[in-house]
Amino acid sequence: MDAKTTTNNKAANLNVGAFIKKYTMVIALVVVFIFFAWWTEKRLLYPQNLSNLLIQNAYVLVLACGMLLCILTGGNIDLSVGSTVCFIGAIAAQMLTKYNLNPIIVILLSLVFSCLIGMWQGFWIGYVHIPPFICTLAGMFLFRGFGRAILESKTIAIPQSEGSVGKRFLDIFTSYIEVPGLDNDVKWSAFAAGIIIACVLVVITVFNRIKKAKKGYKQASAVSQFAKIAIIDLLIIAYTWKLAHYKGIPVMALWVLAIVFIYAFITSKTAFGRYFYAVGGNEKATKLSGIDTKKVYFLAYTSMSLLAGLSGLLVAARVGSVNGDTGNSYEMDAIGSCFIGGASAYGGSGTVGGVVVGAILLGVINQGMSIKGLDSNWQYVVKGSVLLAAVIFDVVSNKKTGKAG
Repeated sequence: MDAKTTTNNKAANLNVGAFIKKYTMVIALVVVFIFFAWWTEKRLLYPQNLSNLLIQNAYVLVLACGMLLCILTGGNIDLSVGSTVCFIGAIAAQMLTKYNLNPIIVILLSLVFSCLIGMWQGFWIGYVHIPPFICTLAGMFLFRGFGRAILESKTIAIPQSEGSVGKRFLDIFTSYIEVPGLDNDVKWSAFAAGIIIACVLVVITVFNRIKKAKKGYKQASAVSQFAKIAIIDLLIIAYTWKLAHYKGIPVMALWVLAIVFIYAFITSKTAFGRYFYAVGGNEKATKLSGIDTKKVYFLAYTSMSLLAGLSGLLVAARVGSVNGDTGNSYEMDAIGSCFIGGASAYGGSGTVGGVVVGAILLGVINQGMSIKGLDSNWQYVVKGSVLLAAVIFDVVSNKKTGKAG
């Protein structure tokens, strides 16, 4: 009996340890959020602040999804992200103010330009084998210079007068969803959306369990899986309830959710998405298996620049103007979100879900410290400390499992 009890205790300790390791950053996010909610005397929980938490960090969430693909290929990064944001934002601002182009055309042309930037860098990295650090460092200087030249070293404000192309452009990104007849002082459509999403997650979980059971796949216990879904659902419903008491769901949230779901699907449900992990895990073996690693690098950096272009549009719309410093250090926010969210510094490991957690964690820190009125310099100190702790955790974990070089 004693031996059996000891075995059960060891198994329980192992399960608890595995759970903590798997959800380290989620636990950290919860702890940090509770701390800042207490420290700000619950001001962080105000509907407006929770809405701003998403809007102000939309660009980080978008950029981090693209940066994840670069990091997966072997711990590589793209240093030109912030400069691309400035360059594309400058192009969009000029097209709206100087040439008075239709907002849809502006968006499409901006994304085409950003895609061309990614293809340019992806070619040198993937096919000419220039180290990503060097190639994107050059891009950082190039596109920052081009952006400032297009802006003529001035700040260009996007027109906001009713009926102008600038106002229509802003509405595409910065408006809020409102359902006539349903939304009034309380935006019930936001709360209804939260309930629908929660129900969809439950249905998907049930169908996935049934599908795996029929195929005989091993899966987590029903209790643990549904407990996790219940917690996620409660958070979604609580968040949308708060949004309902402000202005409802911001359209910018739809852009972010679309990118997150697309990249989550690509990296977890497609064979091509697994190529990024394979290249980061063992590039030589991946190449010998017949996978075109050059194409993988090419698409990783093309994707990154495409999302940088979208982020440039999001930032231009949120701020309402573009200047030569737009996008400064954005690449660091994206890289930090990935590493804090569990992406390995050695490549081959990381998830979109983890990246989202990392981005939100940084956002909560920024928002909480801003609410308290602390100097922005301390925000850098705290973010740097959190990033260092996350990378140390990754390195130590890899050494224990023999993955470190």
